[in-house]
Amino acid sequence: MNQYVIIGNAIAAVGCIEGIRSIDKEGKITVLSAEPHPAYCRPLISYYLEDKTTLQNMSYRPESFYEEQNCRVFYSVKAQVIDVRKKKVKSSEGTWISYDKLCVATGSSPFVPPMEGLDTVEHPFSFMTLDDALDLEKALRPDSRVLIVGAGLIGLKCAEGIRNKVKSLTICDLADRIMPSILDTEAAAMVQRHLEEHGMEFLLGDTAARFEGNKAVMKSGKTVEFDLLVLAVGVRPNSQIVKDACGEVNRGIVTDEHMRTTLPDIYAAGDCVESYDISGDRHMVMAIFPNAYMQGYAAGVNMAGGEERFDHGIPMNSIGFFGLHTITAGSYFTQEQGGTLYEEKGENTLKRLFTKDGYLTGFMLIGDIERAGIYTSLVRERIALEEIDFELIRKSPSLMAFGKDYRGRKLGGVV
Repeated sequence: MNQYVIIGNAIAAVGCIEGIRSIDKEGKITVLSAEPHPAYCRPLISYYLEDKTTLQNMSYRPESFYEEQNCRVFYSVKAQVIDVRKKKVKSSEGTWISYDKLCVATGSSPFVPPMEGLDTVEHPFSFMTLDDALDLEKALRPDSRVLIVGAGLIGLKCAEGIRNKVKSLTICDLADRIMPSILDTEAAAMVQRHLEEHGMEFLLGDTAARFEGNKAVMKSGKTVEFDLLVLAVGVRPNSQIVKDACGEVNRGIVTDEHMRTTLPDIYAAGDCVESYDISGDRHMVMAIFPNAYMQGYAAGVNMAGGEERFDHGIPMNSIGFFGLHTITAGSYFTQEQGGTLYEEKGENTLKRLFTKDGYLTGFMLIGDIERAGIYTSLVRERIALEEIDFELIRKSPSLMAFGKDYRGRKLGGVV
């Protein structure tokens, strides 16, 4: 009987469990869960604070999932060491667990740069896990003044979740715009205006240089007094355990299309790994929900002796703030890089389609996102634009713009 060990218990781990069980119904699966909770939908923690969902509804699988999959889960237990030669994992409880196949699905952790005086702040918080959200919820007061350091996805979702529960909300970032990793200046300004209409204040191109108790002294010299501080500067893949075992690690754990690491019988999946981005012909960390599951599933199938590839990954973000939805995906190539751009703009809508070498490589949609799935398929499946009616797709995305053969394959019958 095969012994499978999974380090981590989020979306990639669930994918891995289901991948294993699709091939091997009897093997023993052991899960080491650093968090004390069953797998949950991490993107929903802001909606929990906003009273739009409940703890029960945040569960990623039913309560019976682990029992039905015949898994043994150790909660609040971390993996500390991988002994590659003996094929054992040492847990934070000091026990050694043997494996035949191992999957590292350790996710990522908040990155907190050295900040002078941070230890003098009374209430600093992160916003990555359910426990972070629960801790922040306990501290919120109607008269709270909140400072969020970081105007990326995490910081802004935290801001949305707590806006109606506090007196004031200030978000600062050293970048000159919000969500700088996925939006350009014009697109970011459109989303920022919408957030400002809902009571958020931004200090961009500026950030906290030091703290004096519950006062931030900004790089510009301006001071911001606050009651609660949320640090959302960024995240880093949890890859150290593989690095310590002499596995190859760049920004994340290096994997191939079968999710194998450079260590024998060790796989990795989720936010801790680097994988191939088909839209940009590069290897990178693509820390998003769907990729994590697909990577985990591929790892599980291959661990159990099957054949599954993760070879169609793309960076993608889907996010909404107070009813304004934004979806970005793929890679943006400028004219200097050989790319072309199609654009439509409205007062509160934006569509940008990026093409290169006869393929759609990426897109940016703000406001109207109804047919984003068609653009995603074009990018992910590398469909040559000459095979479709791209003129129609650009203006009104529809399956009718695809050839008859493609529609037959996609819809399960010829249409």
